[in-house]
Amino acid sequence: MNPATQLMASPQGGARRIFNVTSGNFLEMYDFMVFGYYATAISHTFFPGDDPFASLMLTLMTFGAGFLMRPLGAIILGSYIDRHGRRKGLLLTLTLMALGTLTIAVVPGYNTLGMLAPVLILFGRLLQGFSAGVELGGVSVYLSEIAPKGKKGFYVSWQSGSQQIAVIFAALLGLLLNHLLDKGEVTNWGWRIPFVIGCLIVPFLFWMRRMLEETEVFSQRKHRPSMGQIMQSIGSNWALILAGMLMVVTTTVMFYMITAFTPTFGKTVLMMDDKQSFLVTLCVGVSNLFWLPVMGALSDRVGRRPLMLIFTVLMIATAWPVLHWLVAAPSLSHLLMAELWLSFLYGSYNGAMVVYLAEIMPAEVRATGFSLAYSLATALFGGFTPAICSYLIHATGDKAMPGVWLSIAAVCGLLGTLLIKRLVNRYQIRHPQPKALVV
Repeated sequence: MNPATQLMASPQGGARRIFNVTSGNFLEMYDFMVFGYYATAISHTFFPGDDPFASLMLTLMTFGAGFLMRPLGAIILGSYIDRHGRRKGLLLTLTLMALGTLTIAVVPGYNTLGMLAPVLILFGRLLQGFSAGVELGGVSVYLSEIAPKGKKGFYVSWQSGSQQIAVIFAALLGLLLNHLLDKGEVTNWGWRIPFVIGCLIVPFLFWMRRMLEETEVFSQRKHRPSMGQIMQSIGSNWALILAGMLMVVTTTVMFYMITAFTPTFGKTVLMMDDKQSFLVTLCVGVSNLFWLPVMGALSDRVGRRPLMLIFTVLMIATAWPVLHWLVAAPSLSHLLMAELWLSFLYGSYNGAMVVYLAEIMPAEVRATGFSLAYSLATALFGGFTPAICSYLIHATGDKAMPGVWLSIAAVCGLLGTLLIKRLVNRYQIRHPQPKALVV
C-alpha cells in the first residue's frame, strides 16, 4: 500500500486532518504569490514614477517588507500556540492573514489617496507577514504531532504541498485573467480580482480550521510555558535555531525564486509574454506538489540528512550553469526545463528539511523555535529574493545572476545541515522522537 493510500485509510482520519490544517496555509501562500505575480501592475497602481525599474523595486521591497514582520510574529504568535494550543493559534493566524488580504484588495491607488495608498499597502503586507511568521511553523508542528510512526516526513510534506496548490491556483487564475482581459485592464484593475477571490474563500477556510482537534501530544503536556520561559529556552538554544535558519535559507530562496519571481523574470528579463510565464509557474507548482510528498516519504525510509546533503550539493553545482544556459537562448521550452530542474532540487530538499527542523526543536517551544528559524531565514534572505535578483541583474548586466544567489543559499543549507548534526549530538537528540532540550 503506497503512502497516499495509507493516509486515506488511516483510522485517525489523517487525510481530513491534513486538509483542515493546511487549508489556511493555502491562503497564506496564495496571497504572497499573487502579490509577487502582479508586482508590475501593483507598481503602476501604488508606486507610479518615470523610472519603471525604481517603481518595480519599490513594489518588490514592499513584498519583502512583509517578511520582516515574520520573526516578531514567530515569537509572539508562536508563544501563544505553545501556551494555548495549536488549534487556537492557527485560527488566530488565519484571521490576521485575511485582514491583510482585504486591505490590499480594497485600498484605492496612488492617484486617489496619494502617499496614504502605498502606506496602507505596506500595512497590509506587514500584517500578512506577522501572521505568516508562525503559520508555517504551526502547521508543520501540528502535522508532525498527528503523524503515525514512520510517516512524519510524508505528513509534514503536505505543509509545503498546500503552498504548491496555492501556486497552481494563482497561476491558473493569472492565465484566465490574461485570456479574458487585455494588458491595460489587468494593470489598471484586473490584478485586484485574485485578492478579492482570496477574501471570498476566507469563510470556508475559517470553517475548516474550526473543525480541527487539538493534537494529543499538546493535550497530554501538563506544563504550559510562560512567555518568559519560552524566551529563556530560545536564548539557551540560539545555536540550534540559527543552524535551523541556515537550513531554511536554501528552501525559502529557492521557493520564491521559482514561483513568485518567475513571472517577473520571464517578462522583464527574458522578454516573454505573461501567459508563457504563468504557464511555466503552473508547471512548477505541479512539479513541486509531486516531489514534496515523494521525497518526504523517502526521507522516512533513508533519513533526512542524506537527502539534504545530496541536494544542496546539486544546487551549488548546477544553479548558475542552468540559468546561464537559459539566458543564452531564452525560450518557453528552455525556461520550463530550467524551472523544472530547480523544482526537482527544491522539492527533494524541502521534503526532508521541514520535518527535520520540526524534529530537532524542543517540545515545549516547538512552534516558537521552528517558526523563528523559518521566519528569520525568510525575512533576511527568501522574502527579498525577487528584489535581490532584480538588483543583481540590473547592477551586473548578467541575466544569470539569480543562479549565483541560489548557489549562495544552497551553501547556507549545506552548512546548516552539517552544524545541526553536531548540535544534535551535543544535546543527544534522537530521531524520530527527539528529547526536549533543557528549558
